[in-house]
Amino acid sequence: MMHDPTQDIQTLFSSYSEQTLTHIDKLPQSGSNRQYYRLYIAVNNASVQNTCIAAWSNDTKENDAFIQYSRFFKARGIRVPEILAVSGDRHLYLQEDLGYTSLLDVLLQQGFTEKVYRLYEQALSQLAVMQVAGKELIQSSTPVFDEQAILQDVLYFKFYFADVHSVAYDKAMLFQEIQTLSAETAAMLPRYFMFRDFQARNIMVHKDEVYFIDYQGAMQGHPTYDVASLLFQAKAALPDTWKENLFKHYVTSFQQQAPVHNTTFTQAYRSMVFIRMLQTLGAYGFRGLIEKKPHFISSIAPALKQLRDILPSYRLSQYPELQKVLQTLTGEAVRNKYAVVKAEEDTPLVVHINSFSFIKRGYPAAASENGGGYVFDCRGILNPGRLEAFKTQTGRDSGVMHFLETQTRMNDFLRHVYEVVDITVENYIERGFDHLTVNFGCTGGQHRSVYAADALSKHLREKYNVPTVVNHLEQSFNA
Repeated sequence: MMHDPTQDIQTLFSSYSEQTLTHIDKLPQSGSNRQYYRLYIAVNNASVQNTCIAAWSNDTKENDAFIQYSRFFKARGIRVPEILAVSGDRHLYLQEDLGYTSLLDVLLQQGFTEKVYRLYEQALSQLAVMQVAGKELIQSSTPVFDEQAILQDVLYFKFYFADVHSVAYDKAMLFQEIQTLSAETAAMLPRYFMFRDFQARNIMVHKDEVYFIDYQGAMQGHPTYDVASLLFQAKAALPDTWKENLFKHYVTSFQQQAPVHNTTFTQAYRSMVFIRMLQTLGAYGFRGLIEKKPHFISSIAPALKQLRDILPSYRLSQYPELQKVLQTLTGEAVRNKYAVVKAEEDTPLVVHINSFSFIKRGYPAAASENGGGYVFDCRGILNPGRLEAFKTQTGRDSGVMHFLETQTRMNDFLRHVYEVVDITVENYIERGFDHLTVNFGCTGGQHRSVYAADALSKHLREKYNVPTVVNHLEQSFNA
């Protein structure tokens, strides 16, 4: 059973500030065991809302790393969250709230605009400063992105992606090649502070400035690994010209901090791109194909495309078995398995998604001439509205969201909804249809149906690039 640190949070906040907390929202959990909470602070001006973030984990070593790194970088003007207070047992700390919007969110909302490009430039400039300044933090106890670490990443790809697809290969020969590849990649120097998971979801956009989060897993390693992680993030699918120009911008920024040789730096970057792409496919295989998480499955197609596009530029003749595996996995048969139809600018389809109450309003009227569409009944999901803490909240409040994601079968329900609706969306895009309606009903039209409608909208926009119009019919707001 997960620890409930609510009382500890209130105690720590009281020691930090004389202000009053109005309420505490538990935020949706990510891949780690760390729990995050948004703290709402009472202020005199009702139009202003002050907040901060509480983080709880029993991994004090990881907590100490994040706190140390944050204070170090903050003192040097690098944009990271400010650490506000730390508990005596170091299981809990308060940090600055940087809001809800990541760089990936901005990219998906605005597309490949000049503003988004400048945010990427800003992130890479800050990264170079962080990596060089952070070299002071590297100690003998800091993990090293060495031969063993690289070998683990490539084996992650082998076990959770290649083997899941039953690719035929000589096991002994492939393992030998992977060992050689790992040793050669690890030999590349120099070593700096390596963020390790430097991707657009870990870059927050706050007041038009970029801020970094989730760097507690930092290692000693080659700095270009972080650049590869950002520029070749499958979900972002940055244009090749962006990748090329942003890498040049990064090299210039890094050279302003420390001397590097252009040729060897670029060669190391190409190797890091290759290793990162294999590791990423391994993660998508584990999280998507093994754990059945739709977000990761939808990232497989763009990841395979990226790998297919770069393979010709890599001389893999010294790794014939690995080359054979990669050619099979990036071949038409595997790619077609994950191919996704995408809406273009001239695609007429718009998906209208409603949440409603079976009791208050009943089934929404069909809005199109042809009628049809879907109605999904969310009443088989445990109702958070039965709990006093959630009675006045909706499916857009983080506490309700976390409850539905962790205490109910909402994730299973939505996985089946996606499978059904995706079939129709793909067909309608191909046939040029302009309208699809999807309705989610529950008892009050407040919690479950609201959450499900928002979740489907996000899924369709990210997977198919299709516009959605969301109406919460029992609420006073529209999406």
